[in-house]
Amino acid sequence: MSSSDDEYDIAVVGGGPAGLTTALYGARLGHETVLIDRGGGRAAMMADTHNVIGVTEETSGNEFLATGREQVQSYGGEFERGFVTDVERTDDDRFRLSTNGAELVAERVVLATGFSDERPDPPLPRTGKGLHYCLHCDAYMFVDEPVYVMGHGEAAAHVAMIMLNVTDDVDVLTRGEAPTWSDETAAQLEAHPIDIIHEDVAGVENDPDSGWLEALEFEDGTRREYRGGFPMYGSDYNTALAEGLGCDLTESGEIDVDDHGRTSEDGVFAVGDITPGHNQVPVAMGQGAKAGLAIHKEIREFPRSKEAIEADGPVDPDEVPAISPELMATAVAHEGHAGGPREAAAVEGSEPPAADDD
Repeated sequence: MSSSDDEYDIAVVGGGPAGLTTALYGARLGHETVLIDRGGGRAAMMADTHNVIGVTEETSGNEFLATGREQVQSYGGEFERGFVTDVERTDDDRFRLSTNGAELVAERVVLATGFSDERPDPPLPRTGKGLHYCLHCDAYMFVDEPVYVMGHGEAAAHVAMIMLNVTDDVDVLTRGEAPTWSDETAAQLEAHPIDIIHEDVAGVENDPDSGWLEALEFEDGTRREYRGGFPMYGSDYNTALAEGLGCDLTESGEIDVDDHGRTSEDGVFAVGDITPGHNQVPVAMGQGAKAGLAIHKEIREFPRSKEAIEADGPVDPDEVPAISPELMATAVAHEGHAGGPREAAAVEGSEPPAADDD
């Protein structure tokens, strides 16, 4: 990215499944699109990918995301590795994004900044080898295995009871904290075959070959076998950019959006884990697709409105198609193009963008 202003139709902040899908739709629908990602994130931490049709289990999160970036770039979307420090609305009702000392301007901005799971204090099992953050992604791995749920609030209690759907050996580990769940929840717990362990964890035993959790040791000297479990300590939502733009948040701290990712601020969309709902890769991808379609309908050139036709006259043949020469060159050279692929040189005025190997 140059130090001068670059102009785009769509700027997506965050390169997880939701952001990538939004950018993919933007580029394929003929809009100049840039995706800015600082790296990391919850999807990048996945040792394996679960519940995504067409993606095999052994695909890591980093492999999954790298393939997504390659797809976005293959359709002419731009990818930038960077951290967006500020987004502000301009006088002409666009958005200026500041990142790594550079700036860009976009007609629409999409926030896909996600959240970070609150981690309990160590000692802990290895993430992905006994410490897991997605119940619905990973419960399948623990069918008929001993499982812990770590925490002392409502979420921990309810997740422990949910896990009884797949295993008969579930403990809640409060780690020395007094339970904060309600009396009603306490009564529910008492009616389920769940042990509540109040002593804090003193040590972790892992399998020397696989690295998977084998057992946890407690401060009272006891040892209990587990294959894995779920810490339930809440989420830290990355909403600074949204709050700076004036977007409404929910009581739980997510960005409040409609069914297509529109926030309370015109032109600002939000998708993925930063919004309410299930924190799942397929759900995030669906949100990205819906936001991409909604943005396309807002900013596409045609059909021209009746009011615009009355003011400016009918559409001149020289005005179509609306797709930029750069994106046209990329489209006709793409292996999926119906008439080709044709050489980019056959489209006058541009060359397709080179793919970024990052």
